[in-house]
Amino acid sequence: MKEKAREFEYTQADFDVLRKISNQYSGILVPDDKFDMFYSRLSKRVRMLGFTSFKQYCHYLKHNPDTEFTEFINAVTTNLTSFFRENHHFEYLSKTVVPGLLKKHAGTKQIKVWSAGCSTGEEPYSLAMTLKESVPADWTVNILATDLDTNVLAIAATGIYMADRVTGIAEQRLKRWFQKGVGGQANKVRVKPELKELIEFKQLNLMQEWPLKGYFDFIFCRNVLIYFDRETKAMLANRYCGLLEEGSYLFIGHSESLHQLDTGFSLVGNTIYRKSSK
Repeated sequence: MKEKAREFEYTQADFDVLRKISNQYSGILVPDDKFDMFYSRLSKRVRMLGFTSFKQYCHYLKHNPDTEFTEFINAVTTNLTSFFRENHHFEYLSKTVVPGLLKKHAGTKQIKVWSAGCSTGEEPYSLAMTLKESVPADWTVNILATDLDTNVLAIAATGIYMADRVTGIAEQRLKRWFQKGVGGQANKVRVKPELKELIEFKQLNLMQEWPLKGYFDFIFCRNVLIYFDRETKAMLANRYCGLLEEGSYLFIGHSESLHQLDTGFSLVGNTIYRKSSK
């Protein structure tokens, strides 16, 4: 089979170097079928740096981690998301989780949430809408939203999206929580300030230290565990468990499971887990 023509020289050895670096830093497993994806995602960097081969880029990345590593990770991480993705989680949140929290925290009137792997922000803003709609106005809601990729965090922090990103949201909800752009911005929408003020966006590598204090009432970590091996999945689940009080919840992605992993969680719904009693 004839090798496809490429702008830059790119070999299996280059791919192996790059995916090893990615795995060592992020814990993410990169299968063989991502060979072409790595080329397409990183070609822009190779071009911008004036190199003619990926071998040169590998050398540069190894010797200039302070200047290039963030660009590298941003390029190779996947950020597929949407508002109210896997909507059954948000339904369960408003109908089951929130009523319990309103009783539990009646004294403090405070709810603390973590969206781990928040991508471009659709998930934490969906959480903010759900909580605003189901929690009394005199309560305090704090949502921590983290991701490895600084580029997507910058997008998330603006709260500005193309109008087609919100087409699946009910009209009533759309009017309540979004501002439509006018003139040259007519094809965009902006999240209203009362949602933005609930969320703190921060860069965080799940494989490194978590500078987080106290307990969360629930954690969303959806479509993140799928990238890790069995041992790492169990490690992350148990770290999440340590940040949740007994009876609190962990929500994971539709294609993920903690089945047969030694964790402190019990399955209570479709990809919804609850911290078990000791």
